[in-house]
Amino acid sequence: MTRSALISGASRGIGRGIAHRLAEQGYALTISARDADRLEVVAGELRAAGAPQVVPVAADMADEEGIARVVAAHADRHDSLSALILNAGVGTAGTLAESSMRRFDKTLAVNVRAPLQLIQGVLPLLRAGAAAEPARGAKVIALSSITGVYAEAGLAVYGAAKAALISLLATLNAEESGNGVTATALAPGYVDTEMSAWIHDRIPPETMLTVNDVVELVDAILRLSARAVVPDIVISRAGADAYHA
Repeated sequence: MTRSALISGASRGIGRGIAHRLAEQGYALTISARDADRLEVVAGELRAAGAPQVVPVAADMADEEGIARVVAAHADRHDSLSALILNAGVGTAGTLAESSMRRFDKTLAVNVRAPLQLIQGVLPLLRAGAAAEPARGAKVIALSSITGVYAEAGLAVYGAAKAALISLLATLNAEESGNGVTATALAPGYVDTEMSAWIHDRIPPETMLTVNDVVELVDAILRLSARAVVPDIVISRAGADAYHA
């Protein structure tokens, strides 16, 4: 059978890196991001890299209808799903005292509500993917953050959202791992992507984790048997306090 994956936030950074690795392995891909033009360019790259089918769906992860379109686009072409990669997210910096409710709502919408809606939407397909490959099962992998495990001053809302995401996947394991659907939350420190550019004056990009560090972990998790549950993995930066991003 041809394995399939759905990847949110796939047009750049970590999501694009994961999509390239899966394309090279022959996965059929449904990819999503906000920028339709950029997404089409990446879709072309993925087809050239070996993906037998790539379906790009432009959508904002803060928009429930957009998320529903992404789920429908995959379901229209596949009767199962091997891997759901929850990579799309927004960053929010600021202390508790300074945090606006509008930014809080947007952060929770993209970083928590969207993953929940995607999981709910594709869960029947994940169960079908696990049934089709019982030894391997189906996987859900989400990009959380080290700040979701260890609280950090100035990242109150972001850390809270990422902690909620870790909890969400832990519950998914409690409910679905017996059905062959397992979940892992990756919690890295700063990764050298566009999203981390705002802190380059304090943390040089050459000291950050690389996109490939994350891609390698995703690749390894996808190769695990359905018997193995890895709830979360914290990845800290060399030379940094292991409890800080």
